[in-house]
Amino acid sequence: MPKVVDHQARRVQVADAVQRLITEGGLDRVTVARTATEAGVSVGHVQHYFPTKDEMLLFTHERVVRKTLQRVSALEERSRTERLPIRDVVVEGLAEWLPVDPPRRSAHRVTLAFVGRTVDNPRLAQAHAETGRLIRSMLAGAVGNGKECGEVPDGSDPDLAALELHSLVEGLALQLGSDPDATASRRALDLVSARVGAVFPGRCRQYG
Repeated sequence: MPKVVDHQARRVQVADAVQRLITEGGLDRVTVARTATEAGVSVGHVQHYFPTKDEMLLFTHERVVRKTLQRVSALEERSRTERLPIRDVVVEGLAEWLPVDPPRRSAHRVTLAFVGRTVDNPRLAQAHAETGRLIRSMLAGAVGNGKECGEVPDGSDPDLAALELHSLVEGLALQLGSDPDATASRRALDLVSARVGAVFPGRCRQYG
């Protein structure tokens, strides 16, 4: 019986190796040979699934984004079970994009490497833009839901609030990426909480 090959699992194996290499030494450390060694596969295996370095980086970045979005989705599920206000979910969701601990710093290093390559690669630039639009869409949806349940004032503009919060987190992520001091991380999280609180100042009527 022929062996069934899980091509997605093999791509993920290489992508996880790319992330480890970027975390340790930046994008310059990522070569086909090093990636193959780190992943425990052959050079031909890497080249079969990723003909170029940018292809490896794109898939790795998409995997990092997907894992972050999965954690955000888990927060939304928990909010329904624990009857949390939307404000709390948005604060925790935004914190997932900040490099405040080793796993999130690793993800942020991949993002930095990816963004650096978007200058010369339109395909990567498009993927980066799509990720930003998705994040802002999710935030605008949360603000809209907040208006319905009473946490957000009726006159608030969901798209503008989403742009503000997304821009804040992107800026903080850049700062924390170069200065991962614990005090700076705590202050960044406090700032996110304060700004989200300003957008969601009310109490949710949904929970009485």
